[in-house]
Amino acid sequence: MPRFISRSSPSPAPASAAAAAAPAASQRTAGCLRPAQVDAWLTAYEARKPVPNPSASMTPDDADCTRALFQQGLAKRYGALVGYKAGLTNPAVQKRFSTDQPVWGALYSRMLLDNGATVDAAFGARPLYEADLLVRVKSSAINQARSAAEVLAQVEQIIPFIELPDLMVDSPAQLNGNGVTAINVGARLGVRGTPLAVPADAAGRDRLMAQLRDMNVRLVDAQGAALGGGKGSDVLGHPLHAVVWLAIALNAEGLAMEPGQLISLGSFSALLPPRPGLRASVYYDGVPGLQPVSVQFR
Repeated sequence: MPRFISRSSPSPAPASAAAAAAPAASQRTAGCLRPAQVDAWLTAYEARKPVPNPSASMTPDDADCTRALFQQGLAKRYGALVGYKAGLTNPAVQKRFSTDQPVWGALYSRMLLDNGATVDAAFGARPLYEADLLVRVKSSAINQARSAAEVLAQVEQIIPFIELPDLMVDSPAQLNGNGVTAINVGARLGVRGTPLAVPADAAGRDRLMAQLRDMNVRLVDAQGAALGGGKGSDVLGHPLHAVVWLAIALNAEGLAMEPGQLISLGSFSALLPPRPGLRASVYYDGVPGLQPVSVQFR
């Protein structure tokens, strides 16, 4: 399993991100965006207009501070916190953003759509789509999980997912890992499919764990032509390792996953631009019972 490194010391009292306050003025870092700048981001986000890129010199602490302010505004506009997304969990995607570490963002209730949803191709300022996967948290013990097996024991569902991120800035190609953090990892929308229940018995979970590692994820159009895809192991060696990383990262900021929350594991395909008329579907070959999920762009 990859070695996960937290860049700050764990906080003693994890709390819900829904209740976490934005940084007080005295706690804001020098490179953290000012509240007025974040308000401008939020206005542009709602209008699907691009915003200026965060500074390339933004530090990890600056990015965390900016993300907290941005998330506070998103929660007011897009509903209750429903979970988190681990981003840049695929080495190929990390390379695109000049980093070797994952990042995380928050998901809100009005971001999630049902299987087969029809979405504007221009659903954001810089819209993209990717093959992804969700898990639904069963127990708060997931925050102490340090292996894929320990994660799966605290998960009740595996859910097919097409994420629809929005990189939202003037020049996405110039974003680095800290910039991706600052924009809440581009969380905008996502289409979720039919949940697969996690087996209650250890032997069944062991089989599912191997299937998730070895699965072939296919992203195809309405005619079955390949759009992209990859293997389960493309995400940190095993997709559930994304949850291990997330648990450590959230704890370092005094946060924790809670029962019932949904966790996005990251990309099994390249980030692709949508186009009107495209129907994209994701298949998870090698995981019996895990049904495909689709989105239609107009």
